[in-house]
Amino acid sequence: MATGPNIWCVLGQNFCDVKSQQAEVIRILESKSIQYELIDISVGGELRDEMRSKAGDPTAVPPQLFNEEQYCGNYEMFSEAVEADSVEQFLKLA
Repeated sequence: MATGPNIWCVLGQNFCDVKSQQAEVIRILESKSIQYELIDISVGGELRDEMRSKAGDPTAVPPQLFNEEQYCGNYEMFSEAVEADSVEQFLKLA
């Protein structure tokens, strides 16, 4: 298992906005050499429900970012952290 943040995502589905957001998160994490783990919620409703429960939002959609069990935020929050150059703090790595 990778150390670092978990990205709860949808793989193999055709959700253009979600996929582009996921790709952007991955690109940024890789550019910063931050290891991560992808958790594909499309394999079952139980994982989607778990993601939503952990995020505290019954309508949450991927990508959602966590560090272990700590919720970091959604794509919009991640994007704001990128703009503020505070990705490591957002992901609770610093």
